[in-house]
Amino acid sequence: MRAAFISRTGPPEVITVGDLPDPVPGPRQVLVRVRACAVNPIDTYLRAGTVAMPLAFPWVVGCDLAGEVVAVGDEVDDFAPGMRVWGSNQGVLGRQGTCAELAAVDARWLYPTPAGVSDRDAAAAALVSITAHLGLVDHAALAPGETIFVNGGSGGVGSAVVQMAKVLGARVIATAGTPDRRARVAAFGADLVLDYRRGDLEAAVLEAVPGGVQVYWETQREPRFDQAVALLAEGGRMVIMAGREARPAFPVGPFYVKGCRLFGFVMFKADSQRQAAAAVDINRWLAAGRLRVPIDRVLPLDHTAEAHRLQEQSTIGLSGVVGGKLVIEP
Repeated sequence: MRAAFISRTGPPEVITVGDLPDPVPGPRQVLVRVRACAVNPIDTYLRAGTVAMPLAFPWVVGCDLAGEVVAVGDEVDDFAPGMRVWGSNQGVLGRQGTCAELAAVDARWLYPTPAGVSDRDAAAAALVSITAHLGLVDHAALAPGETIFVNGGSGGVGSAVVQMAKVLGARVIATAGTPDRRARVAAFGADLVLDYRRGDLEAAVLEAVPGGVQVYWETQREPRFDQAVALLAEGGRMVIMAGREARPAFPVGPFYVKGCRLFGFVMFKADSQRQAAAAVDINRWLAAGRLRVPIDRVLPLDHTAEAHRLQEQSTIGLSGVVGGKLVIEP
């Protein structure tokens, strides 16, 4: 099979696209012909060696995938050849990745793709939608009628948070950096979309929600804790999902006086049962057209290194060059 892989960690240029032996599924694995996979920030951190995990070289990059089942292991009952599936959690914790023509995936990390949902859309939604669901449902426990502020509502996770929060019955206030992206976030259902760079952002939010918001979701690598605490209502909850190297000052006094709570989590450390429960809702919302993660561009497998460069420029370099998911089609 052709695959995008590395033989050592380093910059995007260490990615090689070439032939590797076809994977053989184990007893509890499913062999998937990959039709689409997506690039996530964690992919670039692992490739660069900035996040240490066991990597069996040659190591195939990529977490997300969508495609169809080619074969199943002897102990797999829920999948059969020809079924369309999507999933995530590959390329981490010692598991080989998905930027390849074939991937052997543990059945517990795979879910049926709803009819009418393309492989591109399923792959783009995989990691970011599971992340959004875990944060909103398992951690923040967002309730109908509450208000959530999403700092960065136009990207992969942010757009999923906005759409899911609306499905869950919440009022959504979000930020985005350009008129086009603010219009897109509004189309996702946000009730109020603001430019995150405006000097009176806190005043504008508190004018719309005088008592403050119940949930503040931070998508950025450097959490804005002072802003978050100022916007949170009494007993409010804040969710962070990025920023491994971030060491911002934290307003302890205002935070505890308000009785706030802070949740941080890593999506791929959640157990398979919790992720499968998220996938049930995600499939229902994808099928109904109530969830769709924006795709910035689709690239062929040979351009995997380019996709990693673009992702790094956007997340680490804060270039804003990527306005949605980067999807690769092997």
